[in-house]
Amino acid sequence: MKAIVVTDQAAGTAGMKLVERPEPQGALLASLSGANYGDVVVQVHASGFTGDELSWPSTWIDRLGRDRTPSIPGHELAGVVTALSYGTTGLSVGQRVFGLTDWTRDGTLAEYVAVEARNLAPLPGDVDFTEGAALVMPGLTAWQGLFEHGRLRAGQSVLVHGAAGVVGSMATQLAREAGAYVIGTGRAAGRQTALDFGAQEFLDLDNDALEDIGGVDLVFDVLGGDIAKRSAGVIRAGGTLVTITGPTEARPSGGLTIDFVVVPDRAQLSEVVQRARNGRLRTNIGNVAALDDAVAAFNPTERIKGKTIIRVHP
Repeated sequence: MKAIVVTDQAAGTAGMKLVERPEPQGALLASLSGANYGDVVVQVHASGFTGDELSWPSTWIDRLGRDRTPSIPGHELAGVVTALSYGTTGLSVGQRVFGLTDWTRDGTLAEYVAVEARNLAPLPGDVDFTEGAALVMPGLTAWQGLFEHGRLRAGQSVLVHGAAGVVGSMATQLAREAGAYVIGTGRAAGRQTALDFGAQEFLDLDNDALEDIGGVDLVFDVLGGDIAKRSAGVIRAGGTLVTITGPTEARPSGGLTIDFVVVPDRAQLSEVVQRARNGRLRTNIGNVAALDDAVAAFNPTERIKGKTIIRVHP
């Protein structure tokens, strides 16, 4: 099968190569000798990729610390189940699915991938594979940050950093739909995009004073660093700073700081896709490219706004 592989962490996306790799063995998977009970093989129709993946240890080593290169990146997919492992329940061959794959296994920038069935949710027939793949990482990250860790409730206020970005735009929409008041931040060029996705106010981080927004109940942070530290100062007593940028020294007075890594969740995927189906949630796709053109797509000559999705199977 065709797949994108990486072998050199220092090379970044420039080190990506399109090669031939062995397909996951469906027949072995279905037998008692199959290595991973609960796996399915999925023919990948569309795949997402997060640029930070190439800095994650899990891209380069397995759970026992062993080198696993050449590794296939990408962990967001939409596709069709082609084989089931022994003992798998809940999915069937031919079923449309979408979901998030294991960080320490070969990923989704390939024609086929083996993934735990529990990491996948059914993809309704009226949702395109491209849209399905684009919902996975941003949707789960926003949902878990806002509701699982941030415990956002109707009537509260939330400051969403990077509100015009892929994750920030998803968080903005979900927070608005939940009845929160949303203040988006970012660079001036992202103002209209953030407002279009539902932010009720916008703060230009280059020119406006973060401290002037008053108090908020929740900060959803995708930027880290000094912005996260300053954000802690605008959180009301009992509020929360939620960040996806890793451990931070930022601590709101009388509140909590939570850094988290997104995890697969079938029920949350179902919640997210239902909102996309009825028009309450939009993806933020900037570019769609074929697998043959994926290396160029991830090494653009100019900045791409929105998420790049690779259509693996037309």
